[in-house]
Amino acid sequence: MNALKIINARLGSDHRVSEFFVEDGYFVDAFSPAAGDWQTLDLHGRLMMPGLIETHIHLDKACIMQRCHLQAGTLAEAVAQTRAAKAEFTEDDVYRRGAQVLDKAIVQGTTHMRTHVELDPQIGLTGFNAIRRLQADYAWAISMEICVFPQEGLLNNPGTEALLCQALESGATVLGGCPYMDSDPHGQIQRLFELAVRYDCDLDLHLDFDLNTEGMTVMEVARCTQLHGWGGRVIIGHATKLSALPKEPLTVLARHLAKTGVNVTCLPSTDLFLMGREAFHNKPRGLAPLAHLHACGVRCSVSTNNIGNPFTPYGDASLIRQANLFANVSQMGTAAELLQCLAWISSESAALLRLKGYGLQPGCRADFIVFDAPSPAAVIAEISAPLMGFKGGRQTFSRPAATLMKAN
Repeated sequence: MNALKIINARLGSDHRVSEFFVEDGYFVDAFSPAAGDWQTLDLHGRLMMPGLIETHIHLDKACIMQRCHLQAGTLAEAVAQTRAAKAEFTEDDVYRRGAQVLDKAIVQGTTHMRTHVELDPQIGLTGFNAIRRLQADYAWAISMEICVFPQEGLLNNPGTEALLCQALESGATVLGGCPYMDSDPHGQIQRLFELAVRYDCDLDLHLDFDLNTEGMTVMEVARCTQLHGWGGRVIIGHATKLSALPKEPLTVLARHLAKTGVNVTCLPSTDLFLMGREAFHNKPRGLAPLAHLHACGVRCSVSTNNIGNPFTPYGDASLIRQANLFANVSQMGTAAELLQCLAWISSESAALLRLKGYGLQPGCRADFIVFDAPSPAAVIAEISAPLMGFKGGRQTFSRPAATLMKAN
């Protein structure tokens, strides 16, 4: 039986230390008689936190910049360039590139991930099959849930719905959407809700991805959420249009989202790269205003989205870096604000994905990471890298501290 005793673990910014017991992959109050011998992990006063949660990433189209030609840097170009590159994807190719990102994510402290996978008649189930293999092969370090979605449209792309249904019957557990790519955005939203009800799955939609407040579809999502009783099971990603709303209408909308149970994910690196390209001066930041949404009762998260493709040419799979980027751009600098940004990649993200057993309490799965940082807020402020990580009580990585080579 897997048993681990953790001593001298610090949980906050003070100097008090705690001890934890892990048995058979879970935190327990104390070892059972069946535990037998156990290992001891002395953290020497270092900071211990639950593993980080990636709520929105695209493994299937990561690391393809060398196959693309970036010029305008617009959303339309990103879609077109990725569509062209996708024509050459093979299952082994998707697997290899996805594995590159997973290797990075693990050593950055991510222990759970929701990855979006594109399905359409062009790519078929190629990407989905590769991600299913990754899901199994990386379960030792990171748990993955698969969200399948129609990047190229649903109602205007015959054959796509059948592929979505096939994937939902073959291991996908979440249904995504991209209404702004459809000839009938509201029609796509309505059909996705009907499918979600049929398969009893959560919805995670790419939504309202520009800075023009005209044509917002978020109210249709809220209407369908209320109509089908899907509160708490719907996430909208990007939602950059919200950043263009004045305070009063934003507040009204935010309270309605909170009431209906529509959650919001901001994707800072992608949204900053793509939004505001038409402005030469006074460029808008274009990030969903999570602080105000949160104050109005909306559940939120911060996530990565893309790495190394025309949507986002950057990335090291560090959620801490994404949280720091959001904090910097959103001018959130107090200890309380930094802790909120940390929650948007950890505890709030876990709640948004409706994960069970997340945390450091008895009964929670022993997924945790360790930092050499004075406080949780400092982890975000200093973009601290975790020193080690554990999945189900088993160590998954270690990062030796750098050594300064001072001259004599």
